[in-house]
Amino acid sequence: MPKILVVDASKCVGCRDCELVCSAKHYQTFKSSLSGIATIKFDEISRDVPMVCQQCEKPACQAVCPVNAISLDEETAALVINYDLCIGCKACVSACPFGAIHFDDEEKKPIKCDLCDGDPECVKICPSEALKYEEADKATMAKRRESIEHLPELLKLISREKE
Repeated sequence: MPKILVVDASKCVGCRDCELVCSAKHYQTFKSSLSGIATIKFDEISRDVPMVCQQCEKPACQAVCPVNAISLDEETAALVINYDLCIGCKACVSACPFGAIHFDDEEKKPIKCDLCDGDPECVKICPSEALKYEEADKATMAKRRESIEHLPELLKLISREKE
């Protein structure tokens, strides 16, 4: 059974260590813009929420990619970007309903979680255990659905902050 990254936002302390370890692993630098996970601060509810790719069963990012640069890694069940094929059109960024893909202007490429080849560094470093890598059984899926239910509220807060 595949494993998934599960976020418990109620445990997040906003340290952003997950972002730093992700960029260090993939790009050998500490730079949040190169991280496949982003911690969003919601002042209105005094909460930090780690946002990460949901590795969707029917991924919109993959469906809109004009060059088929996004594929499923059969071993880890992660959606991965083949940067040799990617043309940097940003269609995947726009298509992601969770805002879990962003475009790094310096690197000129989209950035998303690839589950670190099945051994996520963010989980190992999270001091509050807000991130877990668990088998996608029914209990885990229910927990994941529960956390996603709060996304509309959070997205409304984000849009208000931008105004």
